Amino acid sequence: MYEKCEEVLISRESLNERVAQLGEQITKDYEGKELIVIGVLRGSFIFLADLVRAIKMPLSLDFMIAKSYVGTETTGEVRILKDVDVKIAGKHVLIVEDIVDSGFTLSKLVGHFEGRNAASVKICTALNKPSRRVVKDLKVDYVGFDVPDAFVVGYGLDFNDMMRNFPEIRIYKP
Repeated sequence: MYEKCEEVLISRESLNERVAQLGEQITKDYEGKELIVIGVLRGSFIFLADLVRAIKMPLSLDFMIAKSYVGTETTGEVRILKDVDVKIAGKHVLIVEDIVDSGFTLSKLVGHFEGRNAASVKICTALNKPSRRVVKDLKVDYVGFDVPDAFVVGYGLDFNDMMRNFPEIRIYKP
Protein backbone atom coordinates (compact mmCIF):
# COMPACT_ATOMS: atom_id res chain seq x y z
CA MET A 1 0.00 0.00 0.00
CA TYR A 2 2.77 2.48 0.90
CA GLU A 3 4.50 1.97 -2.44
CA LYS A 4 1.40 3.53 -4.05
CA CYS A 5 2.09 6.91 -2.47
CA GLU A 6 5.74 7.73 -3.00
CA GLU A 7 5.23 11.08 -4.75
CA VAL A 8 5.44 14.01 -2.30
CA LEU A 9 3.08 16.82 -3.29
CA ILE A 10 3.69 19.23 -0.37
CA SER A 11 6.74 18.99 1.89
CA ARG A 12 6.68 19.24 5.68
CA GLU A 13 8.68 22.48 5.44
CA SER A 14 6.09 24.04 3.11
CA LEU A 15 3.29 22.92 5.44
CA ASN A 16 5.04 24.49 8.45
CA GLU A 17 5.57 27.77 6.64
CA ARG A 18 1.98 28.01 5.42
CA VAL A 19 0.48 27.08 8.80
CA ALA A 20 2.49 29.89 10.42
CA GLN A 21 1.10 32.35 7.84
CA LEU A 22 -2.46 31.14 8.41
CA GLY A 23 -2.05 31.42 12.19
CA GLU A 24 -0.81 34.99 11.84
CA GLN A 25 -3.74 35.96 9.59
CA ILE A 26 -6.34 34.31 11.83
CA THR A 27 -4.84 36.04 14.88
CA LYS A 28 -5.23 39.43 13.15
CA ASP A 29 -8.74 38.71 11.86
CA TYR A 30 -10.11 37.57 15.24
CA GLU A 31 -8.34 40.03 17.51
CA GLY A 32 -10.66 41.00 20.36
CA LYS A 33 -13.26 38.36 19.45
CA GLU A 34 -14.32 35.18 21.22
CA LEU A 35 -13.11 32.41 18.93
CA ILE A 36 -14.09 28.75 18.98
CA VAL A 37 -11.96 26.52 16.75
CA ILE A 38 -13.73 23.32 15.75
CA GLY A 39 -11.74 20.47 14.28
CA VAL A 40 -13.51 18.02 12.02
CA LEU A 41 -12.17 14.61 12.99
CA ARG A 42 -10.31 12.60 12.09
CA GLY A 43 -8.46 14.14 9.19
CA SER A 44 -7.91 17.62 10.61
CA PHE A 45 -6.18 16.62 13.84
CA ILE A 46 -2.55 17.13 12.78
CA PHE A 47 -3.24 20.36 10.87
CA LEU A 48 -5.46 21.58 13.72
CA ALA A 49 -2.76 20.97 16.34
CA ASP A 50 -0.20 22.92 14.30
CA LEU A 51 -2.69 25.69 13.50
CA VAL A 52 -3.91 26.41 17.04
CA ARG A 53 -0.29 26.66 18.21
CA ALA A 54 0.25 29.28 15.48
CA ILE A 55 -2.79 31.36 16.56
CA LYS A 56 -1.51 33.84 19.12
CA MET A 57 -4.67 34.65 21.07
CA PRO A 58 -7.00 32.93 23.54
CA LEU A 59 -9.43 30.48 21.92
CA SER A 60 -11.72 27.58 22.74
CA LEU A 61 -11.31 24.25 21.03
CA ASP A 62 -13.76 21.45 20.32
CA PHE A 63 -14.18 18.59 17.89
CA MET A 64 -16.88 17.02 15.80
CA ILE A 65 -17.15 14.03 13.52
CA ALA A 66 -18.94 14.24 10.19
CA LYS A 67 -18.92 11.51 7.58
CA SER A 68 -19.61 11.71 3.87
CA TYR A 69 -16.99 9.43 2.29
CA VAL A 70 -16.59 5.74 1.67
CA GLY A 71 -13.10 4.91 0.39
CA THR A 72 -12.18 7.59 -2.16
CA GLU A 73 -15.70 8.72 -3.09
CA THR A 74 -18.22 11.04 -1.45
CA THR A 75 -21.67 9.63 -0.81
CA GLY A 76 -23.22 13.10 -1.12
CA GLU A 77 -24.93 12.52 2.24
CA VAL A 78 -23.42 14.14 5.34
CA ARG A 79 -23.97 12.62 8.77
CA ILE A 80 -22.87 14.29 12.01
CA LEU A 81 -21.65 11.45 14.21
CA LYS A 82 -20.38 13.66 17.07
CA ASP A 83 -21.40 17.25 17.66
CA VAL A 84 -19.52 19.89 19.66
CA ASP A 85 -20.07 20.30 23.39
CA VAL A 86 -19.47 24.06 23.60
CA LYS A 87 -22.16 26.72 23.30
CA ILE A 88 -22.02 28.39 19.91
CA ALA A 89 -24.51 31.27 20.17
CA GLY A 90 -22.85 34.68 19.88
CA LYS A 91 -19.36 33.26 19.33
CA HIS A 92 -17.12 33.24 16.28
CA VAL A 93 -16.68 29.74 14.86
CA LEU A 94 -13.71 28.65 12.79
CA ILE A 95 -14.22 25.19 11.29
CA VAL A 96 -10.91 23.46 10.59
CA GLU A 97 -10.89 20.72 7.98
CA ASP A 98 -8.16 18.66 6.34
CA ILE A 99 -9.44 19.03 2.78
CA VAL A 100 -12.33 20.70 0.97
CA ASP A 101 -13.39 18.61 -1.98
CA SER A 102 -17.05 18.52 -3.07
CA GLY A 103 -18.06 21.00 -0.35
CA PHE A 104 -20.99 18.88 0.89
CA THR A 105 -19.66 18.36 4.41
CA LEU A 106 -18.63 21.94 5.05
CA SER A 107 -21.79 23.38 3.57
CA LYS A 108 -23.79 21.30 6.02
CA LEU A 109 -21.54 22.25 8.95
CA VAL A 110 -21.70 25.98 8.17
CA GLY A 111 -25.51 25.79 8.14
CA HIS A 112 -25.44 23.75 11.34
CA PHE A 113 -23.53 26.45 13.24
CA GLU A 114 -25.37 29.37 11.66
CA GLY A 115 -28.58 27.70 12.83
CA ARG A 116 -27.17 27.76 16.36
CA ASN A 117 -26.74 31.56 16.15
CA ALA A 118 -22.96 31.79 15.84
CA ALA A 119 -21.73 35.36 15.49
CA SER A 120 -19.81 34.20 12.41
CA VAL A 121 -18.76 30.94 10.79
CA LYS A 122 -15.61 30.66 8.71
CA ILE A 123 -13.69 27.76 7.21
CA CYS A 124 -9.98 26.99 7.35
CA THR A 125 -8.61 24.04 5.40
CA ALA A 126 -5.17 22.58 4.94
CA LEU A 127 -5.99 21.58 1.37
CA ASN A 128 -8.50 22.85 -1.17
CA LYS A 129 -9.53 20.95 -4.30
CA PRO A 130 -11.55 23.56 -6.25
CA SER A 131 -11.73 21.41 -9.39
CA ARG A 132 -13.99 18.94 -7.52
CA ARG A 133 -16.30 21.50 -5.92
CA VAL A 134 -19.97 20.64 -6.29
CA VAL A 135 -21.23 23.25 -3.79
CA LYS A 136 -20.16 26.25 -5.84
CA ASP A 137 -21.19 28.96 -3.36
CA LEU A 138 -19.13 27.53 -0.46
CA LYS A 139 -16.69 30.20 0.75
CA VAL A 140 -13.40 28.82 2.08
CA ASP A 141 -11.88 31.67 4.08
CA TYR A 142 -8.41 30.31 4.85
CA VAL A 143 -6.65 27.88 2.51
CA GLY A 144 -3.32 26.20 3.08
CA PHE A 145 -2.81 24.91 -0.46
CA ASP A 146 -4.86 24.34 -3.58
CA VAL A 147 -4.21 20.82 -4.84
CA PRO A 148 -4.94 19.01 -8.11
CA ASP A 149 -7.63 16.41 -8.58
CA ALA A 150 -5.61 13.56 -7.11
CA PHE A 151 -6.20 11.44 -4.02
CA VAL A 152 -3.86 12.69 -1.29
CA VAL A 153 -2.73 11.18 2.01
CA GLY A 154 -0.55 12.22 4.94
CA TYR A 155 -0.63 15.07 7.45
CA GLY A 156 -3.89 13.60 8.80
CA LEU A 157 -5.47 12.62 5.48
CA ASP A 158 -6.06 8.93 4.95
CA PHE A 159 -7.02 6.13 2.64
CA ASN A 160 -9.23 3.71 4.60
CA ASP A 161 -7.77 4.99 7.90
CA MET A 162 -4.18 4.40 6.82
CA MET A 163 -1.26 6.73 6.00
CA ARG A 164 -2.41 9.67 8.16
CA ASN A 165 1.00 9.63 9.82
CA PHE A 166 3.09 10.82 6.85
CA PRO A 167 4.53 14.24 7.83
CA GLU A 168 3.94 15.56 4.32
CA ILE A 169 1.19 15.37 1.71
CA ARG A 170 1.60 12.56 -0.81
CA ILE A 171 -0.36 11.48 -3.87
CA TYR A 172 -1.97 8.05 -3.51
CA LYS A 173 -2.36 6.01 -6.67
CA PRO A 174 -4.73 3.06 -6.11
